[in-house]
Order: sequence, then C-alpha cells, then structure tokens
Amino acid sequence: MRYQISGHQLDIGDALQSHVRKDLGTIIDKYAERPTRATINFSKNAHEYVCEATVHLSTGLTAQAKARATEIYAAFDGCGEKMEKQLRRYKRRLKDHHKERAEPVALFGASHYILKSVNQAEESEPDNLSPVIIAEAATGIQHLSVGEAVMQMELAGAPVLVFQNEVNKGINVVYRRDDGNIGWIEPQT
Repeated sequence: MRYQISGHQLDIGDALQSHVRKDLGTIIDKYAERPTRATINFSKNAHEYVCEATVHLSTGLTAQAKARATEIYAAFDGCGEKMEKQLRRYKRRLKDHHKERAEPVALFGASHYILKSVNQAEESEPDNLSPVIIAEAATGIQHLSVGEAVMQMELAGAPVLVFQNEVNKGINVVYRRDDGNIGWIEPQT
C-alpha cells in the first residue's frame, strides 16, 4: 500500500511518519482487504492540530476520518480511532450482505460546480437568475447498489451521495435526513 503523509505548513518528521505507517497499517490490515493507498494530511488551526486521513480500498470505496487535538500525535490517534470504527463497520456490513464484489466499483465522469451564494441582505432581487459559477471540477459517479451507496456515504462522512444504481442503471441519491435516518431518491423511469 502507498502512503502519502504530508503537513500543510508543518514539518512532518520521520518519527511521526513511521508512527502513522505502523498504526494505520495495523488498522487497515485488520479490517480492509487489499487497500490501494492512504493519504494523511496534518495541519494546524489556531492551537489545535488537525489530522485528515483518506483510505482508498480496492473495491473502489473510500474511507475518510478527521480529528483535532492540541498535540499532533493525539490528533492522529483520534483520526485512527475514527478510521478503525469506519472500517470495522464496513467489514461487518460486507459480512452481513454475504456478498463480495468481484470487480472494483465502476466510475463514470461528471462535472462538479460550486455556485456563489446570494446574500439576501445585500441583494433583494438578482439581476438575472443565472447562478455565478465560482469553481468547476471533474468528479466520478460510482456504480453501486443502494446498500453500498449508504456505506460509501457513511465512510466518507458526506451528507449526500449521488450514484448510478446497479439495478436500474439510473442516477440515484442517498442523503442523511435531519431525523438521523437515510433518505433515498430514485427517479421514476
């Protein structure tokens, strides 16, 4: 497995890098089969260190965790605990479904846009109804079952996930509702 360990305006020493490789490697070996790569980023926000970790699995799913602490090692340890919890749930769900994906999750291209928000206090009536695009990026839409989509959304810690349904090949959406449950939008064909 490939590790990319970096610090945003921080010097990450060899001792921290070997600690990250050892501890994260133990967690990943315990719960994930054939991980492909892990990206760990450290940054500092005021008096706290922030550790963000992303692990890409061979199934095409991605697990993400983030933690904050006043010490850099404690930030990583908190992030590692969250990652372990996510991967443990992922492994349990795979066993519960008695299904192993033979091939990685298929992706197809899509565009991702960030639109400028309109502040109601500043502007009562916009000049036109065309939104202002402030960022554009390429993204991938995964070919998943509904259960896998919910699992991927939870692993990524995302509030919403757009995916192509394996059953009907249509674009579907799963999202976390305000009541804590998961919503699923499946357009009628």
